Amino acid sequence: MTYRVDVKPELLRWARERADTRVESLIGKFPKYRQWESGEIKPTYKQLENFAKAVHVGIGYFFSSEPPEETFPFAEIRNKALQRPSPDLIDTIYLCQLRQDWYREFVRLKEEDPSPFIGSAKLDDDAAIVAELILHDLDLEKYQDFTNWNGLLQLLIERADMIGVLVMVSGVAINNTHRSLNPEEFRGFALADPFAPLIFINGADTKEAQLFTLAHELAHLWLDKTGFSNNRLETSSQQLIEDQCDEIASEMLVPLTAMLKEFQKDGERLKTAADVEQLFRVTPRIAQYWVDCVDRYLWQKGRQPFGQEIKQLYNKQMNNKVSYYSILTSRLGDRFARAVVADTLEGRTLFRDALHLLGISKIKTFHKLADHLGISPISSDVPNTRRFIGNS
Repeated sequence: MTYRVDVKPELLRWARERADTRVESLIGKFPKYRQWESGEIKPTYKQLENFAKAVHVGIGYFFSSEPPEETFPFAEIRNKALQRPSPDLIDTIYLCQLRQDWYREFVRLKEEDPSPFIGSAKLDDDAAIVAELILHDLDLEKYQDFTNWNGLLQLLIERADMIGVLVMVSGVAINNTHRSLNPEEFRGFALADPFAPLIFINGADTKEAQLFTLAHELAHLWLDKTGFSNNRLETSSQQLIEDQCDEIASEMLVPLTAMLKEFQKDGERLKTAADVEQLFRVTPRIAQYWVDCVDRYLWQKGRQPFGQEIKQLYNKQMNNKVSYYSILTSRLGDRFARAVVADTLEGRTLFRDALHLLGISKIKTFHKLADHLGISPISSDVPNTRRFIGNS
């Protein structure tokens, strides 16, 4: 006799709608799905398990009495200023919150002080002053000479990591290459916290867009404002914060005062983005950012999705030959990866929990990651200060 699960139709409907999936698209894999959702027949446990995987929902949800009330740290999502978030975004947010909770407890057990930069700036502070403060705290006042997007991005990530910011960059959800994150849905987010400040950057975006997102999210942390970067926030109640973070980010990437000085010297020199590109030795995209900023356009044009350009550049990035463990470390953030691996090897975190936090499924992968990070079972190479440099 085939065992069938007495799952409520409203739970199946909730899971399908959560995944933004039409009934018709499920019929091929689940021919009787329409009858499941209508309550005419019940799925077998195996069928329910496969359905849960297809819509990216834990099978345990289907044994609840009613659909869960999903909560998010971002007002934009809570207030429904955005469209229904995708399962990929939802799972990314939840995993980052889980990682942040773990790291907060990790830091507290080590009796470390809270990060002094969280909340060190106010929303009504001048954007140029806040940008200068952030660059000072990152020990990075003179980085404008960089002309390579990836090099500058990595430098900013490393400096943020050194003072205690968990920076995670990934183009996929939960380390699953079949679940690509959509830059048109979100570019990144910041979870402000005095002990475990976290920034997530959508790695499916272009490198230059990632750079601006990182600067933008850093501004959120210094303002102590959790925030979500999306291209459609014009009607959001959070727009004042987003605009200020945009201005701070623009000041970080190129001080607006320097631009204005050049205009004052000879406005004819900086009529176009090409003029800015030549004078400041930057790429055309960031040059256009600055021109827009001087025109008080406040970056709206620069925050539009690039469409096909994004896909092409992402595919190019994915085709580059980089080791899996380098990619994994980037997705996790060096500071977080080292903390979890070392704490597990020292016996304080269970391997089961570590694998979940790291988004991997095999102990063998864990040990290879440890080797990649230069951490051995007898090592105590755990980041125990806000500023630390890991093994080379």
